[in-house]
Amino acid sequence: MTDDRGLQDAQVKIGTKQTVKAVELGQAAEVYVAEDGDQRLTSRIVMLCGKQGVKVTYVDTMLNLGKACGIEVGAAMAAVLKQ
Repeated sequence: MTDDRGLQDAQVKIGTKQTVKAVELGQAAEVYVAEDGDQRLTSRIVMLCGKQGVKVTYVDTMLNLGKACGIEVGAAMAAVLKQ
């Protein structure tokens, strides 16, 4: 991730349930996935994004993704919403 402030300033849904819902409803512009997240969960969202045509960007760790989203804990995935 090149600009950690970008996710804090954007409208973001954080976590598996919220990210999946945003993609299914066609609200997600881009999805960030932590490389160290549970593969059972992350592989599902990557496949769903492929079907929906949503860009997937990988982040090295869940902790870094959480910090980029402005939270103090790790996050396996996050969706940036369309404007």
